[in-house]
Amino acid sequence: MLTQLTISNFAIVESLDIELKSGMTTITGETGAGKSIAIDALSLCLGSRGEAGMVRAGANRADICGQFDISSNKPAQTFLQRLELDKDNLCIVRRLISKEGRSKGYINGIAVPISQLKELGQLLLNIHGQHAHQGLLDQNTQLKLLDQYANHKKLLAQVELSYQNYHQLNKELVNLKQLQHEYSAKVQLLEYQVEELDQFELAEGEFEQIEADHSRLSNSESIQLQCNQLLEQLSDASDFNLESALSQAISSASDLTEHDKSLSGISEMINAALIQIQESSNELRQYSDHLEQDPQKLSNLEQRLSKAMQLARKHHIQPQQIPALHQEIKDELAMLSGNEQRINDLEELLIDSKTTYFEHAELLSDSRHKFSNKLNKLIIKSMRRLSMEHGVFDICIRKKGNEALSLLGQDNIEFKVTTNPGQPLEPLHKVVSGGELSRISLAISVITADKVSTPTLIFDEVDVGISGATAATVGEMLRELGQNTQIICVTHLPQVAACGHQQLQVSKKTDGKTTNTTMLPLSEQSRVTELARLLGGNKITETALANAQDLLQVGSA
Repeated sequence: MLTQLTISNFAIVESLDIELKSGMTTITGETGAGKSIAIDALSLCLGSRGEAGMVRAGANRADICGQFDISSNKPAQTFLQRLELDKDNLCIVRRLISKEGRSKGYINGIAVPISQLKELGQLLLNIHGQHAHQGLLDQNTQLKLLDQYANHKKLLAQVELSYQNYHQLNKELVNLKQLQHEYSAKVQLLEYQVEELDQFELAEGEFEQIEADHSRLSNSESIQLQCNQLLEQLSDASDFNLESALSQAISSASDLTEHDKSLSGISEMINAALIQIQESSNELRQYSDHLEQDPQKLSNLEQRLSKAMQLARKHHIQPQQIPALHQEIKDELAMLSGNEQRINDLEELLIDSKTTYFEHAELLSDSRHKFSNKLNKLIIKSMRRLSMEHGVFDICIRKKGNEALSLLGQDNIEFKVTTNPGQPLEPLHKVVSGGELSRISLAISVITADKVSTPTLIFDEVDVGISGATAATVGEMLRELGQNTQIICVTHLPQVAACGHQQLQVSKKTDGKTTNTTMLPLSEQSRVTELARLLGGNKITETALANAQDLLQVGSA
C-alpha cells in the first residue's frame, strides 16, 4: 500500500508531503484547486510520460517520491528480488523531470529505466480515471474487464501460446514454400549435376592414381628400354657390370686385409655396396618382367582422365576437387529435397496446432460464459443499489464467424443493458445517459477491483454525474471495498467524502505572482466543516454543519 507521497516543484505544487493510511481515503477541495494533482504526480512517479511543462515555473526540476509498504504484495516483492532491488518490504519509487524535459527514475535509490518504473507501478496500484466510463463502450475494454474479473491469466496464456505456435509454424511453412518455388530450377540443375557426377563416380584420390597409371602405361616402351639398359649396367653386361666389378674389388680388399687388419672396414663397405646393387638389380628385373603394355587400359585411362578434366573445367575447380564437389552438391540437393518433406510435416503440425488452439479457445470461451453469468448478476445488483431499479445487464458472447485465429480467443463481447421495464437489451452506447453510464462503470470498477491483485486502488472523480442517495450508495460501496484494499478517492460529493476512513483537503493559494497547491489531512471537526462546504457552498450555515455531522456519522457507520 502507498504510505507516503512527496512532491516538489510539480505543476503548481511547490512542496507536498502526504502520509496515507489503509482503508478509504477521500480527497476533496474547491473546483480548480488541483484535487487530481497528487494522482497525476503519482502516475508520473510510476512511469507515465514526463514533459518539461510539468516542472513548476522557475524551478530546475520536479521531484516526486512514493513510498510503499509491500509486505503483503508478493508480486512486487518478486519483481524487486529479480532485479536485486528489494529492501526490507519497503519500496521507494522516485522520478525526476528536469526543466529541459530529461527524466530519471529510481527504485530504492538505484537508477532504473522508466520502463521498469511502469512495470512495477502496475503491481503497486490501479488508477480508475474520471473518463474511464467512456472506455467501457469499447468492446476490447469490455472483454478485458470480463477476463480480469474471471482471472483468466492462465487460460489466456494457453491461448496466446498456441496462437503464437500456430503462426510460427505457418510462417516457416510459407517461407519454405516460397523457397521451394524459387529454387525449383536450381533443384533441376542440381539433380542433373548429381546424376552426371554419380555416373562418373570419381573416388577420393582416384584422379592422382589415374594420372600415375596413365603416365606409366603411356611410357611403358621407354620404361622397358631404360630398365634393360640399367640391368646391363648393374649385372647383365658381359664386358663390364657393377656387380662383377664389386666382386673383384671385394677380392682385392680381402688381400689387403691379410696384410693389414685395419683395412677390414673397407672390405665390409664394398660388400655392403655389392648387396645393395644385387637387391636393386633383382627388384628392377622383377618390375621389368611385370611391366604391362595394355593399349586398351591406356585408352580407358585416357578417356577417364579427359572426362575428369572436362568436369573440372565445367565446375571451375581442380580435377582433384571433384569428389568433394560431388558430395557438396548431393548435400545441397538433399537439403532442398528435404524441404519438401518438412513442408509435409509442417502442414500436419499446422493442423494439430490449429486444433490445439481451438481447444484452448473453447476452454476460455466456456469460462467466459460461466463468469459472465456471475458478473451479470453482480452488476444488476449494483445497478439497483445505484438507483436503477429496473436495470438489466447482460454480457453477450458470440463466436467469431470465421476460422481466423485471434490472440484473445474466438469470442466477440458486447455489454448490453436496459434501464426501463419492457425495453429490449441494447448495446451500452445506445441506451444509457452519461450519468447511467458513469454508475454502471463505477459498479463494474468496484466489482472487478476485488479481483485485482494490486493493493491500492485510486478512483479519480469516477462519481461524476451522480448525486443524492445514489452518491451515498457509491460511498458505501467504496468504503466496503476499503475494508480489504487501500482506496484513494478524489471526489466532489459530500456523501462519498463522508464515507472515507480519513480525508485530505486540497486548497490553492496565490499571492498574485505565484500559485501553490497544498493538501492537508483533516481532523474530525475539520471534516465536518469541509463536508458542510460541499453541501452548502462557500457560505457555511449551522444547518449545513449539522447535516455534515449527520453525514459523517452515517458514512462512518
